[in-house]
Amino acid sequence: MIGIFLVNILMALAWGAMSGSFEFVNLVFGFVLASALLYTIREQIGSGGYFKRAGRVLSLAGLFVYELVLSAWRVARMVLTPDISNLKPGIIAYPLTVDRDFEITLLANMVTLTPGTLSVDVSRDRAVLYVHCIDVPDPEATIEEIRNGFERKILEAFR
Repeated sequence: MIGIFLVNILMALAWGAMSGSFEFVNLVFGFVLASALLYTIREQIGSGGYFKRAGRVLSLAGLFVYELVLSAWRVARMVLTPDISNLKPGIIAYPLTVDRDFEITLLANMVTLTPGTLSVDVSRDRAVLYVHCIDVPDPEATIEEIRNGFERKILEAFR
């Protein structure tokens, strides 16, 4: 899997050398071009899993952008509402399904980068992520939203 990714990068660099331009946009074009080439010969080189994983990583990135926009909209509405007495801030204990350091770090960072939430800590046994929410009227719904959103997509993309 990683070998195919490195081949893809080397082919993009070869494209840069052949075209005489190592500008970012040209290298991205070379990467996409190399991906298309590798995709056409995927059965011969056994790289079908590489493209499935790439699609899953793109799906995770799309979900993150969607949640980022949605959360930014929610926080902007909260800020522009003169009455903040309805807000229920709190810290929730999110039970982790992910157990690898990379996955925990990615989940914690995605939660932190989403407006209105902040990863506070991970328990010593790496089983619980503590998340501060600016408004958490239903902690169980928030836990389910994270479980069925970011965490599910992380598991799909990296396992």
